[in-house]
Amino acid sequence: MLAGLLAVCLLAACQRQPDPATSTPLPPPPTTGSSATPMPPAVVVTTTTLPDQPVYTPVVAEAATTTAEGNPAATLPPPAYPAPSQPPPAQPYPAGTPTPAALSLLPIIRGGAGLPEPTGTPPPTPTPTIDFRAVRAELQANGEDLGFVKIGFHVGPGGNTNGLGNWLRRLDAAGVPFFLKSVDNAGPLYEAQQIMAASGIPHTLVYRTSGPDYDVPDYSLPPEQAAQQHWAKHIAVFPAELDRNLVWLETINEVDANRSEWLARFSLATARLALADGYRWAAFGWASGEPEPQDWQSPAMLEFLRLVAANPDRLAIALHEYSYLADNIGHEYPHKIGRFQDLFQICDQYGIPRPTVLITEWGWAYQNVPPVDAALADIAWASRLYAPYPQVRGAAIWYLGPGFGDIADQAQQLIAPLTEYALGNYFRIPLPPAQAPITPAQYAP
Repeated sequence: MLAGLLAVCLLAACQRQPDPATSTPLPPPPTTGSSATPMPPAVVVTTTTLPDQPVYTPVVAEAATTTAEGNPAATLPPPAYPAPSQPPPAQPYPAGTPTPAALSLLPIIRGGAGLPEPTGTPPPTPTPTIDFRAVRAELQANGEDLGFVKIGFHVGPGGNTNGLGNWLRRLDAAGVPFFLKSVDNAGPLYEAQQIMAASGIPHTLVYRTSGPDYDVPDYSLPPEQAAQQHWAKHIAVFPAELDRNLVWLETINEVDANRSEWLARFSLATARLALADGYRWAAFGWASGEPEPQDWQSPAMLEFLRLVAANPDRLAIALHEYSYLADNIGHEYPHKIGRFQDLFQICDQYGIPRPTVLITEWGWAYQNVPPVDAALADIAWASRLYAPYPQVRGAAIWYLGPGFGDIADQAQQLIAPLTEYALGNYFRIPLPPAQAPITPAQYAP
């Protein structure tokens, strides 16, 4: 426990975003508007008074109740939630074996039946692209659905993004959604949103402005007042060339986990501002290993989770999942990487649809990435972990941006092999409204 706390403290102290650097001027925004499908109108959840709720203690080996997942036309939950009852055990969905066995850059992983055996370098020729549309149709005809590789990249102003554009274009051409997070640099997201607007593929794009005035709110203010102030700061600097209908906005980063109730009220107020102003907004940016399960269960937090679940294409929870060790991706699993399962378990118990989750920072250590072969094995394990849960839109590998030693050069070596892996692999997952139970032990590394 002490080691975990020390690691969390070290990352929180070190993992500040670098100051913005001057970047190449961006092309002007489109004048005719985005061609993307308009977002559904926001669903407003009325405030209610909740009865006292028991504190949830996660049980690693138990499965959660398999309730229907959230969607743009989600039915609102009842005005108050009774104390959760113990759900009957759910049978694990047969999407893979509990212990990873094989990861390859072969064209297909059928049913996640073991993970591919890693190779040290990508194949000399591009992996033959799977016809994902045909695979999806075949799976759905048999009562299953298609799960993609959802690991992407985190970029910034500078660093080393050589090959990133090829990754964007090849995944888009194959119909594979990509996940891209950028801080202080709208350029990569502008390119990605143009690709997205043209193809209609539901890629996930996330933007954040960093710096002392932007990373965390003013905790000295009442949370609702702080929300107004902090939102105004971020909206004033949101890049004009980015389409708020396509790009998620993050406004806080690795917040104080000891203020979870304050942050719940802050997030409720910010979410309402985002809905009113037509933005997609992701809350919290919790550091890896945070928050504690009971922090999801205060009255204000449960109210916030209901609002997020009712607006899955407008509101999201941002998490960071790191191992803090370059040589052990599964260290303290599922309490660091895999911690999203706590959130889903609690939502299931309270009858709340699972909310949209963006893992906006993912990886090993703040200055280190493992060698390519080991990194690909870790990515394959994480892909299998996230694939059964469509609410997890993706995870951004830290870090292709500047600073933090030479991590950008290390992470850049993953772009080409990850491209091939994403184009050559898929997972069988439950067909909605069925959803995978929460069984952390099944996905243990």
